Amino acid sequence: MAYQAFYRVYRPQSFSEMTGQTHVKQTLQNALLYNKTTHAYLFSGPRGTGKTSAAKIFAKALNCEQAPASEPCNECASCKSINEGSNTDVIEFDAASNSRVEEMREIIEKVRFSPANSRFKIYIIDEVHMLSNSAFNALLKTLEEPPEHVVFILATTEPHKLPLTIISRCQRFDFKSHTQVDIVARMVEVLTDAQIPYNEQVLKIIAQAAAGGMRDALSLLDQVVSFSGDEMTIEDALLVTGSISQDMFYGIAEALLAKDIGQALTLLEQLVRDGKDPVRLVEDFITFFRDLLLIQTAPDLHDMLELATHEPRFEELAKRFEPATLYTWIDILSKTQQEMRFSNHTKIYMETALLKMAQADVPVQSTASAVSPELEAKVIQLENLVRELQQQVQNGAGSGAAAAPAEQKKRQRVQSSFKIPTGRIQDVLKNATKVDIQAIKTNWATVMNQLQRSHSALLNDAEPVAASADAFVLKFKYDIHCQMASENQTFAATFSQLLEQYAGKAYTPVFVPDASWLKIREEFIKKSGLKAGTEEKQSEAEEENPFSGEGAVAEEDPFISEAERLFGKDFVEVHDD
Repeated sequence: MAYQAFYRVYRPQSFSEMTGQTHVKQTLQNALLYNKTTHAYLFSGPRGTGKTSAAKIFAKALNCEQAPASEPCNECASCKSINEGSNTDVIEFDAASNSRVEEMREIIEKVRFSPANSRFKIYIIDEVHMLSNSAFNALLKTLEEPPEHVVFILATTEPHKLPLTIISRCQRFDFKSHTQVDIVARMVEVLTDAQIPYNEQVLKIIAQAAAGGMRDALSLLDQVVSFSGDEMTIEDALLVTGSISQDMFYGIAEALLAKDIGQALTLLEQLVRDGKDPVRLVEDFITFFRDLLLIQTAPDLHDMLELATHEPRFEELAKRFEPATLYTWIDILSKTQQEMRFSNHTKIYMETALLKMAQADVPVQSTASAVSPELEAKVIQLENLVRELQQQVQNGAGSGAAAAPAEQKKRQRVQSSFKIPTGRIQDVLKNATKVDIQAIKTNWATVMNQLQRSHSALLNDAEPVAASADAFVLKFKYDIHCQMASENQTFAATFSQLLEQYAGKAYTPVFVPDASWLKIREEFIKKSGLKAGTEEKQSEAEEENPFSGEGAVAEEDPFISEAERLFGKDFVEVHDD
């Protein structure tokens, strides 16, 4: 008898022999045991994860003479004929080579005939996504309401290519990629049964190259066994699978750590000359650096290493790396992997990635250098203000008249850089209406909730005090908040857009400190009262002025309020000399 590959000889013949896919096996076995099977199933997932094998096992269990049972007996005539491929009631249909509508119509015409020797007539359609649109349309009605004796099992690696009308008529089972542990365990079973000695590190290399596919793993294992002869070695596995040795990983990682880019590029050139694919190299390096991170953060989880071998040299290398460096390198390699997909010059991208990794700084340094100059200036200004407040809290309010001029000069310096827009404020007051100011105040809380946290913090002590049809005056309790808001163009634009969204009008904010607002409004009331010549406007203006007359609220010292906000009222003591 001709030699058969491992993946054919050791194809699972029952659910218990299948590796992984517990969620699929348990659901199908319960349906078989309690006679709750349906007419159409869709098995989807990556290649080599057991879709076709599960379909054949399910077909055997449905037609087994011992049914209802959760497993096929593999002893009855029906099970044996399905295993041999001679059962006329189990039809395997390859949609990749029979995608035309004519082949599908031939199937549909035979669906109405009863099974010859079995309980069910089962159609296994592999790679069903390859069917043409006409074939899908021909299958649609039959798939929805087939005869009672017919079961359809559709298998595909690309379920997104199937029409939704087909998917909705099937019970869908998603097969997952096999883990490296599952693949290694299955290869151990195969080699033990075949009485072939093995090296577990060799099996890990093969499992890594298989990328979650059991069929790929068994095919590679077959190649390594044929190449090695009596004993499988790590070098043989690396050569057959196209992987690289751990010593090469060590060499390139140490060269990058020492910023010896010449050595790193020399080793990369050697790997490419040996026939290694740069795309595969990027993936392997990501996995290797991931193993280094794993050993750093969880030294006890060495069983979860995917590429590296747990040895003292590997642990020493992991200690030499900063986690931030490994995160940066993995990020660079991930971006390079995406860019390689659209280029034929993959080696150049790999070389560029090594240069970036050797020259990469700590992420904290890169983010600090990206801070805008405007933000740095504001931070310096706030730091100076905090130092002044801390000095005042420690030394008290100063020595009477000597402290007052100094405090006044500090306030003038803070206010000197902001120019009060007196003309614009007077224009708003001339055209101010109660309807506009009421519309702004009504939507004020909603707009505040929609703003960014940094923007809404500026408005904690701000208040809209007058509004016209296209603008409104926004009064700030503290001069520094007013200045910061006026210099932030993004804040003004965002605030105006939100007001337009909720109030129905586009109001442009005009910023003014509290003290300046009182003076401007008082002057406007006097001028408007003189021009009007009536007592009515004067009384209305005075009524709208909550700070005029004898009941004016005493203005709080902004330095004291700021100190209380920063350090808490319990830690601030004010001494009056």
